[in-house]
Amino acid sequence: MNLPDPQAIANAWMSQMSDPGQWQSWFTQAPATEAHPMAAMMQDVGAHIKPEEMERLKNQYLQDFGALWQDMLAGKAPKLSDRRFSSPAWQANPMSAFNAAAYLLNARFLNAMVEAVEATPQQKQKIRFAVQQIIDAMSPANFLATNPEAQQKMIETKGESLTKGLANMLADMNKGHISLSDESAFEVGRNLAVTEGSVVYENPLFQLIQYTPKTATVNQTPLLMVPPCINKFYILDLQPENSLVRYAVAQGNTVFMISWANPDMTLAQTTWDDYVEKGVIEAIRAVQDISGQDKLNMFGFCVGGTIVGTALAVLAARGEQVANSLTLLTTFLDFRDTGVLDVFVDETQVSLREQQLKGGGLMPGRDLASTFSSLRPNDLVWNYVQSNYLKGNDPAAFDLLYWNSDSTNLPGPMFCWYLRNTYLENKLKTGQLKVAGQVVDLSKIAAPAFIYGSREDHIVPWPSAFDSLNVLNPGKPKANRFVLGASGHIAGVINSPAKNKRSYWTNDKPAGRGAAKPADAEAWMAGATEHPGSWWPQWAAFLNEHGGKKVKAPAKPGNARYKPLEAAPGRYVKVKAD
Repeated sequence: MNLPDPQAIANAWMSQMSDPGQWQSWFTQAPATEAHPMAAMMQDVGAHIKPEEMERLKNQYLQDFGALWQDMLAGKAPKLSDRRFSSPAWQANPMSAFNAAAYLLNARFLNAMVEAVEATPQQKQKIRFAVQQIIDAMSPANFLATNPEAQQKMIETKGESLTKGLANMLADMNKGHISLSDESAFEVGRNLAVTEGSVVYENPLFQLIQYTPKTATVNQTPLLMVPPCINKFYILDLQPENSLVRYAVAQGNTVFMISWANPDMTLAQTTWDDYVEKGVIEAIRAVQDISGQDKLNMFGFCVGGTIVGTALAVLAARGEQVANSLTLLTTFLDFRDTGVLDVFVDETQVSLREQQLKGGGLMPGRDLASTFSSLRPNDLVWNYVQSNYLKGNDPAAFDLLYWNSDSTNLPGPMFCWYLRNTYLENKLKTGQLKVAGQVVDLSKIAAPAFIYGSREDHIVPWPSAFDSLNVLNPGKPKANRFVLGASGHIAGVINSPAKNKRSYWTNDKPAGRGAAKPADAEAWMAGATEHPGSWWPQWAAFLNEHGGKKVKAPAKPGNARYKPLEAAPGRYVKVKAD
């Protein structure tokens, strides 16, 4: 049996979406004829399923659909456990309840077919992703004609909700993205990124912020924070009550932050080497000069952590160990399991990007934002289509979602290098790469590591974050510490102790030969202990352990060489992507 071509199947199905009404209708009907679109999809997938398994799935499906139809004729309302159909309006209208139940049945059947396809794991994941995108898009909740909540509100408001919804949609079309938050409620520098500080250095690639101390004495070893360049740094400094930056300062640290430039065509030739050499390493030199300390506590978040790891390995190859400690939050060093993002990375797709961008250009921030939204379409797309457009609601003010919509571009050469050498070929941890003229060997970084993963992270699966334990400090497992937080890639990280929400897991028990910690995530989790609240105090204790002695807090930012240029958060973070 030939393996399916996931892209061909996805393309064939997606082409039929030019008639959404046809697709939406078949999600609430049984495929009674061969001409029915669902029958065509069944045939596409069924060609790669064992005949006996396909027959079993079809028989089960027809049995379930027949039972649903009989219940409808008998006036028995179906149970709708999906939160998209939790409103009483769905149950109040028998046809709406039937449509929702039929949609859910067809969705389950298609997903069952995907799981039965004989294909490689990567092929199956791509088919699964494509099918799920279609399923989510075709929910009856997404269409005014089949959404009883939207219809009810339109009647109650005498059409005002529909008028407002159309206005919201047109406004978003002009902005180029769906509004996830009330964007008029926030302004960077006014009520976001307001921790006091000064920009003490800048080059075309980044600004360096030094934050104002909040304690009389501070740890002698400064903290340099490197955020992801794919997003803006103020995710770490939202509002005062949920700012990781403010918390670190309040814990007695002298904190520096890289604020990456939002690239325009003047940075279209920028490479990964530049982000390492002209970015992190140049920032390290500035912090060393300002603080008078040779060693720093280094911090990296997401791809910021990958860049930090690369920079420290480059410096190690040059004979310099500049990190007194290393903190990595939701970071890949080993890219062997990249989760659902794997559907976007194969030789064909990477080669296409290289043809477009390797010689120069920009990867638009809006394209990156759309990619990440597609990983959670019900939460980040269709939920807002229903609320903002069909019901005419204004989105609520939510700082994290405002940040999520404030996208950044990436330089094409840097982006292409990153895709091929990490996601596609996983070369970063192997010692096969040269960056800034040096062979990258992450095992040569001589610094204890605090590694954090989020349990529901769909961008950096937590076992992949955990894998950094086996990359850093090999043979010295006690030098590393792993903490697992609840929730996802962002919400798990931004979990202030002031909120007293969620929980986290630790496992500091010796295990295995030589009292080494478990070498795999499953073993670690089996022996882990759950704690209520925020993991931030665990990190603060780690920084204090590696912060050196207490010294008098700096009286002013910078020094004679690195003079304050402007107040934090600086100009760079306010630049919008085109």
